[in-house]
Amino acid sequence: MKRILLLLLMSTTIFAQQIADKIVAVVDNEIILKSELDFRASFEAAQKNQNLKDTTFLKTILLQLIEEKLLYAQAELDSVNVTDDQVTQQLEYQINYFISQYGSKERLEQVYGMPVEKIKRTLRDDTRKNLMAQMVQQKKFSSIQVSRKEVEDFFDSYKDSLGIVAEKYQISHIFQNPRTGERIKTKARSLAIALLDSLKKGSDFASLAKKYSDDPGSASQGGDLGFVKRGVFYSEFEAVAYSLAPGSLSGVVESPVGFHIIQLIERRGESIHSRHILIKLKSDDEADLKAIEFLTDLRDSIIKNVNTFESFAKKYSDDKETSKFGGQLGTFEKNQLDKSTLDQIYKLKEGDIGYPKRLEIDRNTYGYHIVKLIKRIPEHRANLDQDYEEIKRLTEYNKKQKLYAIWMDELKEKIFWETRL
Repeated sequence: MKRILLLLLMSTTIFAQQIADKIVAVVDNEIILKSELDFRASFEAAQKNQNLKDTTFLKTILLQLIEEKLLYAQAELDSVNVTDDQVTQQLEYQINYFISQYGSKERLEQVYGMPVEKIKRTLRDDTRKNLMAQMVQQKKFSSIQVSRKEVEDFFDSYKDSLGIVAEKYQISHIFQNPRTGERIKTKARSLAIALLDSLKKGSDFASLAKKYSDDPGSASQGGDLGFVKRGVFYSEFEAVAYSLAPGSLSGVVESPVGFHIIQLIERRGESIHSRHILIKLKSDDEADLKAIEFLTDLRDSIIKNVNTFESFAKKYSDDKETSKFGGQLGTFEKNQLDKSTLDQIYKLKEGDIGYPKRLEIDRNTYGYHIVKLIKRIPEHRANLDQDYEEIKRLTEYNKKQKLYAIWMDELKEKIFWETRL
């Protein structure tokens, strides 16, 4: 129900800008272009070995696109909002996926004909819309639950197709991000302050941007970001940029990606033309070493019973999503884990804690973590005793799918849509 493709296929926005396009469907105030349909169909056909010339297949793909637009229309009716941070996180995930598919950042930029940072700015509005569509869907179905009887009935109906459950590992971790250290932030802030002082003394903004800015999408253009509507940049950036008088400089502005120096060039209503110099937070060998040493000390303290793994995770882990649960990551099959983590787990007994290892989050984020193996679940045939929670999730998904189909029929009745294929 929550389609992964929802975000991975937004690149059609860029393709649509490059070719003359045809409208194949209209949903409320949104349109679906032939380029979007072709791109989605090509992707799905490659994944499922389908024939692109099959008209039934094309109509199925178009219906998927229409349903996504209907969800966005309902999200607008429900006044669903998403934060800048949520949009940025999804964009990072999408860009990293594209880079992995094309093989390199350079190849991705070649395919799109623009730097990665400009790709992000181009896709930002579509990302926001797709997040809104996901959120209205989650709001509708997040409270759906199933009874024990429903789970048992589902298992009785589908147990033959559930097959063998692979070996699983229940794990926790304590994660340290070298970039979160105050020394790293101080270093980046100091450089930004020095550049701001140079600008105030008459240095050329474009020259400094080309030399020092860590925004590859604008650095080569002297930091020029062009005309952009409100809602595209980080909220911290926009709060300052929209308050500036044309030609004036900001102070040093902190955002989730680092420190900015902003100059407003021109403003037209809710659109601004600005340029900036971005200094990102960059870890170094010293920061990496400190993270490793800190985790080693924590591991030694846990083994000596100074405190528990769970307590240290709550207090020190930089993974805020898991730290509040004592570092619990969950239960995973081996193909769900990165090689470094899997290599550790293979050598651990239940209750053991591994040594600090590097963990790649995405192409821009990494850190170091220690992993604790809570439980090892051997390979087995699916059964209600060992796999109840997983079977329960499948039962809930099946129930939600049925309810989703009914809801989608209701949306099609109340929200305008038509096909032009």
